[in-house]
Amino acid sequence: MMDKNVSLDLMDFIETEILPRYSRFDKAHNITHVTRVINRAVKLARTVGADINMAYTAAAYHDLGLEGPRAIHHLGSGKIVDADARLKRWFSAEQINIIKEAVEDHRASASHSPRSIYGRIVAEADRDLEPETVFRRTILFGLEHYPDKSKEEQWKRFVQHLENKYSANGYIRLWIPGSDNEKNLKLIREMANNPKELRQLFDRMYEEETNDHLI
Repeated sequence: MMDKNVSLDLMDFIETEILPRYSRFDKAHNITHVTRVINRAVKLARTVGADINMAYTAAAYHDLGLEGPRAIHHLGSGKIVDADARLKRWFSAEQINIIKEAVEDHRASASHSPRSIYGRIVAEADRDLEPETVFRRTILFGLEHYPDKSKEEQWKRFVQHLENKYSANGYIRLWIPGSDNEKNLKLIREMANNPKELRQLFDRMYEEETNDHLI
């Protein structure tokens, strides 16, 4: 259940017109994902004293750009916000621009810090760093986007992705100190530094996702 401070008519609009668009995306970016991002964004907004409706809306639009090229989906999401005249019912032009910038700035690989607290909120809310979720999502992405890779090739891709994104030298950036994500990122790094444990986890999740255990 969403926070009571979110405008009810805005919530109705988002749930009716915006969230269903996520049903076309992969498992890592579907309605379940965006709902979790929204819930975390509202919680963070309350913690830092930001506008609940702006944080809620930015979170709801943050991945809509996946309707276009994935590599620039954050920019596509911003264009969708900018072009959606319906948002003028709830927000000023200045607020809509801040929401647009927030969705543009949410990407983990962004080279610059988010331009506003709303960008930091959405970027942080988009980081579902619960370790089991991260590991399973990484395996699912490999299976869905590289279906011809063997299990060993998927394992190598899995390890390389964890190194590139989540290691101490990885590209992920967290913007709100002391968050749950900060604690979870530490756990991910500890598990990734234990190859035997990591391989056991990979084998279990890989079998669950490919139904190898039923063959």
